[in-house]
Formats: sequence, structure tokens, C-alpha cells
Amino acid sequence: MVEKGTRHATRQGAAQDVADERTRDLLESGATTLGIELGSTRIKACLVGPDHAVVATGSHTWENELVDGRWTYAVEDVWAGLAGAVADLLADTDRRYGVRPTTFRALGISAMMHGYLALDADGALLVPFRTWRNTSTGPAAAQLTELLGHNVPLRWSVAHLYQAVLDREAHVGRIASLTTLAGYVHHRLTGRHALGVGDASGMFPVDPDRLGYDATMLGKADVLLAAHGFTTPLADLLPEVLAAGQEAGRLTAEGAALLDPSGTLQAGVRLCPPEGDAGTGMVATHSVAPRTGNVSVGTSVFAMVVLEKSLEHVHPEIDVVTTPAGDPVAMVHCNNGASELGAWAAVFHRFAEALGHETEADAVFRVLLREALAGDPDGGGVLAYNHLAGEPVAGLDAGRPLVVRTPDSHLTLANLARSLVYGVFGTLSLGMRVLHEEGVGLDALYAHGGLFRTAVVAQRLLAAAVDAPVAVGRSAGEGGAWGIAVLASFLDAAATQDLERFLATEVFADAAFDVVDPDPEDVRGYATYLERYSAGLAIERTAGDVL
Repeated sequence: MVEKGTRHATRQGAAQDVADERTRDLLESGATTLGIELGSTRIKACLVGPDHAVVATGSHTWENELVDGRWTYAVEDVWAGLAGAVADLLADTDRRYGVRPTTFRALGISAMMHGYLALDADGALLVPFRTWRNTSTGPAAAQLTELLGHNVPLRWSVAHLYQAVLDREAHVGRIASLTTLAGYVHHRLTGRHALGVGDASGMFPVDPDRLGYDATMLGKADVLLAAHGFTTPLADLLPEVLAAGQEAGRLTAEGAALLDPSGTLQAGVRLCPPEGDAGTGMVATHSVAPRTGNVSVGTSVFAMVVLEKSLEHVHPEIDVVTTPAGDPVAMVHCNNGASELGAWAAVFHRFAEALGHETEADAVFRVLLREALAGDPDGGGVLAYNHLAGEPVAGLDAGRPLVVRTPDSHLTLANLARSLVYGVFGTLSLGMRVLHEEGVGLDALYAHGGLFRTAVVAQRLLAAAVDAPVAVGRSAGEGGAWGIAVLASFLDAAATQDLERFLATEVFADAAFDVVDPDPEDVRGYATYLERYSAGLAIERTAGDVL
């Protein structure tokens, strides 16, 4: 006689065997879609099936470096990291299904937005990659913003170019093309100098009506650059702009070898337009429709809100970019995210070890976040600044992480923890306040990033910071890597539907989200915290000057 529990387990095992066999067929037939994203701390690869469910994943850890005063990643690390992430993914498919796929239905590349990659006529980098984190382009960004009547942030590619021209850098005369990290990788994989419209809109302002660079602004910028001796038209340097659903090239033999030096991967795979991490975050959180938005928290933190209409004024705190389909988006981008919170978690991890309590780093992080819920709503008078780098939204040229309190503050672990989490969202709140004053409508705000893996805590405190409901998907996939895989899948659907409908009907139709409404007491407490935080920014500026 077979026990009931045994029969149930047997049925489950049989169903799993059938599912695994179907997945093996998908892998062997090349019916899966691959997404790769080069994030700030990890390069992630995500393989999805026709139903957009995750089949396998891979990753590679890397870190930026401060070299000669500029934040960068070595180009050798780009290729080693891509190959490492793909090798990890192929090992995952082999381990789980006994198959190493040789081809895919489609492929997409995503990476950190903005920054500066200047290449010569042979496609070689002229100077090390300058990331979004650099804040050395103040004069150029200010002049371009005034000239164009459009906010040009410090990290945008055109600001980096103009600053290099102003500084008379030796490489400027040899520039043959400009791109972002995603565009650079895509070009090496396909031979095509192209970029998704969302990522392109962080290089130079885009006209959403024609899905290309704004022609009037290009003309003005060309005149300004020529006045300083740079006469190559920007249109000749910038990548071709493509919208979601347009094919952006095919994987070449050289590209296949870069991704998979073992020779398993074959050439010929279609690629979707390469996108920035902001665009893939919008896709991964189902926030590409007007009045929806998302918040991404990692090394940086940024919010994207899809606009119903253009902003009435130019704001230094707000970038105007686009979704991968080309719809206008207000972006609040903060250079500093959860890194300082992670550093404090590491301190407490080591303290636990010193006491003889071996534990996992993630467990320490979870305890610290849960402790934050027990803190006073205003953080008890404790202020935490997370600025490792300069922060344009807060008017900071340099970063100096600080914990500051008055003598009458209430210093407890709970209040320190809450203040550290509030500090992650502090600068973001300053930008979101501008959107509120502009009357920008927001019906739903979706959050993603490692900070939200611990249920409820960061979600609840973010809801207080933005005074709006915050949703987190129960199945977050692999974030941006999953988002670019979905955009690659959209290549097959774009002829019959737009991206918004594709996501609503085919990708997120049955998706589940946990929604947390702002707690009125938390909202009042955070408002008090933010008032102190704003006043205390003067301390941050002084610290940047004297330390």
C-alpha cells in the first residue's frame, strides 16, 4: 500500500519530470531567450522560456574603481565578466537539465545608463570608460542645460564630451563614435552602432514624436562645440536610435566567441536594441504606461515616472528620458544608493563574528532591516547620509558618508537602522517632491532591487518617503537581466501589439504583487526626518571641503 503523502510526492515528481523534459526541448531547439545586464556590482544573465518564466541564470561579480579621480571599470573586466556570467548560466542549464544550449530565439544586452565611452575609427576606447558616477562635468552640463532649455545632468554622455572639449583633452580629436556601455557591448557582438531609445535619451535629448535625437538641439550643440574647435557633427558620432521591437542586428562569430569562449554558442542570434538599466527596470516592474513608475535601489537609486504630458519647467533634479518604446519619462537619479547601508551591515556582521556567532551576511542584513521597523518614526533624531560619491540632486560635489545626531537624540540600534534606510531614500525624496509640485500623476509605484528581498521593511519605509503605495512583485525574476530578456522576446510580438499591451497581456497577466500603503505615522515621521536631513546637507558640503 502506498501512503497518501507518498502518492502526492510521486505525482509532484512526475509533473516535475515532464516540466524538465519540456524545458530540455526548449533549450535544444533554441526556443529560449537570453538577457544580460551589466549592473554596478554584478553582471547577470537570465534565460527565459516562451512563457517568460526563468529557465536558468548566471552571474559574475565585479566592482568599479576610482582611477585618476574617475570612476571606471576596466574594459578587460567587461569581457571577462560577460563570459563568466554566460559560463555560469550554461553550467546551470547543464546541471539542471543536462543541456548546454547552442543558440537562442533572441538576445538582449542592458547595462548602466549614461557615462562616456569614446571610440576611435577602429572601435577602440580612447580613454577608460567614465561611468554615471562621475561628477566632473559641472561646467559643461550647466552650459548645455541653459543652451538647450532641457536639463542635461552631469552623467549624460554629451556633458562628458563637452567637458572633455572644454578641458582640451588629447583624445578629443580622434573620436569617431560615442556610446554607452550597453551600446559598446552590443556593437562588439553585432557590428552595429545602435542603441535603444531609452538609453539613447541619456546620451542626448530625444524627440519622442520622431524617436530620434532632437534635431533643433543637435544643431545648437554642434554650434557650441564648434566654437571650441570640435567640428564633427554629433549626429555622426551618436548611435542609431531604435525602439523596442525593432531588430538591432545579429550575433556575429566574433560576438559569439566573446560571450562564450568555449565555442558552444553559435552565431546568428537576433538582438533587440540594447537598453539602459532604467529601461529594463521599467519593463521588469510593468511600469511603462503613463501614471506608473518604479524605484530601483542598488549602488545607485532612481525613480522613473511615465508622464502624461511634458513638464512645464526645467528642473536640475529631473532628467527627461524615455521608456524603451519612446514615451517620455521623468527620472530622479541619485548616485548613491544602498552601499553605505551594506557597509554598516558588514560592520555588524563582523561584530557578531567577534562575539563568536557565525552567521550569514544576508541574515545580518535581514535583522538590521527588521530592527528598523521598531525605530521611532522620525529616526529619533539620528541622521544618516549615504553619499559615497557626489550627489547632483542634493547639490553635493563630493561624497562623505556620515551619521550625525544631536545630544538629545535617541540613539538605539532601531533608530540607527531606520535612519540608515531613510538615508537611502533621502535624496530621492528631494527629487520626487519636485514632481509632486509639477502635478505629475502617479497611480502605482513598483520597487525592485536587493533591498526589497526582505519582506515589507524597505517597502513600507519607501511608501512613507514617497507618500504613495509601493508594490513589489512576488516573482522579481533577475531584475534588469530578466527585463532585457523580455524585450528580446518582444521582437516576435511587436508587429501585432505595442510594448504596453504585450506586457499587460502576455508577461504580467497573472503576476502577483504585494502592495504596501503608506502608514500615516511613518509619513509624518519621515517628513520630520527629511526636514532635518535637508538642513543637515550643509554638514555634508562642509565635510566634502575639509575631509
